[in-house]
Amino acid sequence: MKKYLIQPGQETITAVEVPEPEVGPGEVKVRLAAASLNYRDILNRKFSDKEIVPFSDGAGEVVEVGAGVADLKVGDRVVGLFFPNWMEGETTKEIHSVARGGGETDGMLAEVVVGPEKSFLKYPDHLSAEEAATLPCAGLTAWHALFEHKSPVKKGDLILLQGTGGVSIFALQLAVAHGIKTIVTSSSDEKLERVKAMGATHTINYKTTPDWEKEVYRLTEKRGVDLVVEVGGAGTLEKSMKAVRYSGVISLIGVLTGLKATVNPFPIVGKSLQVYGIYVGSRAMQENFHAALAEHQIRPIVDRVFPFAEANDIYDYQLSGAHFGNVVVKGECGEAPMKSFRGLLVE
Repeated sequence: MKKYLIQPGQETITAVEVPEPEVGPGEVKVRLAAASLNYRDILNRKFSDKEIVPFSDGAGEVVEVGAGVADLKVGDRVVGLFFPNWMEGETTKEIHSVARGGGETDGMLAEVVVGPEKSFLKYPDHLSAEEAATLPCAGLTAWHALFEHKSPVKKGDLILLQGTGGVSIFALQLAVAHGIKTIVTSSSDEKLERVKAMGATHTINYKTTPDWEKEVYRLTEKRGVDLVVEVGGAGTLEKSMKAVRYSGVISLIGVLTGLKATVNPFPIVGKSLQVYGIYVGSRAMQENFHAALAEHQIRPIVDRVFPFAEANDIYDYQLSGAHFGNVVVKGECGEAPMKSFRGLLVE
């Protein structure tokens, strides 16, 4: 079988041929149908000091089960959990240390993946494998940011979404389905037209309106939004603190603007803000998320699908900022199994 490896010190991933792994007691073997890229995967490729299989997110079909497996069977369509050991409750250092595709734990970018039964979960029937591959990280992060912390949003609330990447577009879809109003920012008027068509309440081009926090203040009649899905990090956090209402919520997720900046923390105190660090989520959260997708028949936005053999190209595409929603690598099984790794066109 083929799998990809991060090579420390090289900003590339390499396909290698290895024996197919065997299934042990309590484990299942999954043949990959699709895997999706997240910004974390880009950081791992650049900074990892270990040889490891990349991509935290993937979907496929169970092709073999080990002794003692009770809940999954051959033929089930599943996703791999981002945190294989986080079942419910609060997270821990130990849980974080085994996140797929980084640190010590191999990711999903391989023809075949083997792991404990509990680390895989069936996905909603209405989704394709390519759509399902976006659920474990980007999808669950958005769900957690809106609904799983101590101050969840509710129908009629107004939230701010930064950009049109995987997490923000998921959050938009979830918000629209639950009757939550939205303000979406982007540097592209074309992308803003797309989010309007998806149900965004307001849009702001942050390139032509660099002081977008003031525009948020104007749109909300000087009140501020109820929640910000903060994916920028250090470079946008102060603006988000100004854009959110008193006693409002910031779901702090990403570091797209970098890790270093001087941030004045006083607005957190002065406005009694609630700031939650959102790092994906647990199996219990994933189950709740899947139930909501099924109830509202939400289909993730897949911007582009790359063949397995062109997995390196997906990094450059996402880094270009051209994507809208999620980008995916197609694997070996699913609705239309690939016959080879060569001669395939990008969909």
